[in-house]
Amino acid sequence: MTAILVVDDEKEIGTFLSHLFLEKGYRVDVMSCGSEFLQIELETCFYDLALIDLKLPDTNGLMILEKIKQHQPNCKVVIMTGYSTIETAVRAIKLGASDYIEKPFDDIDLLEEQIDQLLLKTPTRGGQHVTNLANEVGFIIGSNQTMVELAELAYKVANKNINVLIEGETGTGKEVLARFLHQASSRNYSSFIGVNCGALSESLLESELFGHEKGSFTGATKQRKGLFEVATNGTLFLDEVVEASSSIQVKLLRVLESKEFMRVGSEKVIKTNARIIAATNENLFEAVKQKKFREDLYYRLNVVHLVIPPLRERIEDIPLLLNYYLQRYPEVKLAFTDEAMDMLQHYSWPGNIRELTNFVTRLVAIEDANEAIIGAEQLPFSVQPQKETLPAKVKSNVAEMSPNHKLKEIIEKWMNKTLNKYEEEEVNLEEILSEMKGLETEVARAFINKALDKTYGNRKAASKQLHINLRKLRYLLNEKEK
Repeated sequence: MTAILVVDDEKEIGTFLSHLFLEKGYRVDVMSCGSEFLQIELETCFYDLALIDLKLPDTNGLMILEKIKQHQPNCKVVIMTGYSTIETAVRAIKLGASDYIEKPFDDIDLLEEQIDQLLLKTPTRGGQHVTNLANEVGFIIGSNQTMVELAELAYKVANKNINVLIEGETGTGKEVLARFLHQASSRNYSSFIGVNCGALSESLLESELFGHEKGSFTGATKQRKGLFEVATNGTLFLDEVVEASSSIQVKLLRVLESKEFMRVGSEKVIKTNARIIAATNENLFEAVKQKKFREDLYYRLNVVHLVIPPLRERIEDIPLLLNYYLQRYPEVKLAFTDEAMDMLQHYSWPGNIRELTNFVTRLVAIEDANEAIIGAEQLPFSVQPQKETLPAKVKSNVAEMSPNHKLKEIIEKWMNKTLNKYEEEEVNLEEILSEMKGLETEVARAFINKALDKTYGNRKAASKQLHINLRKLRYLLNEKEK
């Protein structure tokens, strides 16, 4: 028999939930405080579901959550909370809660549906379902633990009508994560609309967000709906929100607080139900401290805070990501040698996922054959890992390519030696000519090694820079041995 635990200090809620679940044939235990809960023998008394009030007279609901998860990790936990404590409820989800429910229960049918879904949810709706849904929108999770936890949290809050703030470096995929949130929500039937707050002037951004009436400004030849109106039942993505002007920030705050706005040049109030997802490549809290961003708007946007790690912190996912982006070109089959993959995994990728996709596009474009195995020497010269981060195997190869001394030192050493001999009464000219050939070899190797350093071992690119063919480069690197 399905067993449910209810812990809430409001007697009416306990009685209501007990009656609701008993009618469904479940076993229900109702408790009103933390001290009653602590009397349960969790090693022998098992529950399928626990509904816990976040605020209890003698304890915090998070303590009960942790106790249950410690002894019964398979028990699903739902936190019951008021709107003012939603941020704490989101923290509860991070600690292992399956969901949270806002009190009072305005929609009993929705409450029953949430509970039934949790109790009837099959294992296939877990991690693999999240991965499949993410793949549909191009949000590749991979095996990195930070990314796995990020995706799980995003999936849990996707269906909540709360604002989300996404932070991450440029190119990490903030908009793709926003699309994943939209797709995983019940709003996926409606529009996902994005706008870059840093790409438009203040007046254009205001018109874009709120719309305008005909004749409200020069060039306004007809009425236009704003994005808050167009996305009213969907998701509005505000990219680089930190770039919004102070005036726009005030207007955004008003919309988030009241769910109302007016078009530019109009006095008519329009309602909106758009779900807001904001993103920035800056630390928004730091921007608040620097007075660049309004603190009240920050807390309105930052109900749920998601941070995407840079690509250099998830290098174990690079093979998966490369394979995913190469699938966009089914006519080309490329593979990488272990050495090439080592170099790719130890490159810093300052442009993150965006740079990786551009790398794949460029690689496909310059590769002549439809099938090829890419070696380290064939990697485009822009992929230049830091030597100290390279594995020993690759580092040793790079060391062989690098000059041991600068060209100036080579020439100065030869010049001093030759001038000293010039002052002598008697010299061996054949020996001097031989040393000149040695200088030629050293100078050639210095130029080649400089080019190889710049292209990080890509001999094809190095020979192009030196205006010699690849055969000549290899010949000179071999110290002109025939």
